Amino acid sequence: MTRRRTGLAGELVLLAAAVTTVAVLLTGLVAWHTLRGAAEAQERDQLARQAKVLGRVPALSALLYEGEQRIAGANGVEIAVVDPAGVVTGPAAPALDTARRDVLLSGRALSSTGELQGAEVLVEGVPARTGGAVVLTRPLTDVDSAAARMRRDLLLPLGVGLAGAVAAGVALARRFARPLGRAVDVAARLAAGERGVTASDPSATPGPAEAVELGRALGVLDAALVSGERRQRDFLLSVSHEIRTPLTSVLGYAEALADDVVPAGRLPEVGRILHAEARRLDRFLADLLDLAALETDDFRLDVADTDLDALVREAATTWRERCARHDVEFRLEHPGRPVAVGTDGFRVRQLTDCLLANALRITPAGAPVVLAARVGDEAVEIEVRDGGPGLTEEDLAVAFERGTLHERYRGLRPVGTGLGLAIAYRLATRLGGTLTARARGPEGGAVFTLRLPTAGDPARDRPSHRPDHH
Repeated sequence: MTRRRTGLAGELVLLAAAVTTVAVLLTGLVAWHTLRGAAEAQERDQLARQAKVLGRVPALSALLYEGEQRIAGANGVEIAVVDPAGVVTGPAAPALDTARRDVLLSGRALSSTGELQGAEVLVEGVPARTGGAVVLTRPLTDVDSAAARMRRDLLLPLGVGLAGAVAAGVALARRFARPLGRAVDVAARLAAGERGVTASDPSATPGPAEAVELGRALGVLDAALVSGERRQRDFLLSVSHEIRTPLTSVLGYAEALADDVVPAGRLPEVGRILHAEARRLDRFLADLLDLAALETDDFRLDVADTDLDALVREAATTWRERCARHDVEFRLEHPGRPVAVGTDGFRVRQLTDCLLANALRITPAGAPVVLAARVGDEAVEIEVRDGGPGLTEEDLAVAFERGTLHERYRGLRPVGTGLGLAIAYRLATRLGGTLTARARGPEGGAVFTLRLPTAGDPARDRPSHRPDHH
């Protein structure tokens, strides 16, 4: 069976109680030993004061009687008098040996312990005004009794402190656990598929800064999940539409062929239609596979020295012929000298072809498509410009999102699979470069620029992110 875990509030309460209990026990232990010394110091101070008072009696002959009268009724206190000649008299005389007597006769106070009637006593003596000294004794058992009283008096404040600390720990535990409990509830609801559960402002929630930041992070996660799922849903709708259209044609003509309702003279035409729709499906599925491969961690790059000038000239040879078939003017701008870059030439050509295919698709007859290569101090650039309708500022914000522009301009201008620019952007990121877009260029249409660093290897594991085009 799985042991049920204690909640955060319970853990904090137990921790606060444990820490407080240890602190109270340590305090009590230290105080327990300290109070014994404090009680002894208090008793000695009291005896010393009484001895000083008695030492002011004018005549030593009356001092013994005066002292006994003054301390009469005192619990266990005994007196002794030392005359100037060193003679000790009084009930406490046995507690005063020769060494202690000499200390008093030298004019110094005495604070010591001794033995009187078989019991250990405190001994306090002070010089008398008229010479000699006054000595008072008190049993050490009185000190123990005073210490016990002090210790009993200490138990109440220690207990109150313990109870107060535990109560404060409970209050703090609830304060800390409440926002975290709400965060756990929100996370559980998000995991269960619920969305829009973090509408409240996290900064208005009481609690520590970390709990507020956690609430804010959950809000960002909630918004990201909503946006991502919406884009995924839209993308799936777009994919299904793209697949359904050629598939419908293929199924329709296949049924017609199976039912033998296609005239013999139209068989070549039907074959061409089926071939074109199949190629359309194949291209779309290839784009999907490319995009899926780019988003995996084990995507491979074959990095080698690549002549960028030769690469764009080779691409120009292919695309000049394709543009001519659509009556589109093709222009090449390049350095005219070798430009060595450490990169994957195959992938750079794939990215360039993707951008050129996008440009040719939306460029009307008679308008230009331009492939340009430039060399800078720290990077090289491949730029594709077209004479098409261009992009809006709103388009730039979503230019590299899969299917967004495709869905926006379906039926308004020629569109492809909706994946080309997304593939190009992820390829640029994998190559360690950047791909940016501008709304208008010199030819009147959009401008896409691939920037590759001239030093270092491509950042194969760089995380994908959409740059700010505004």
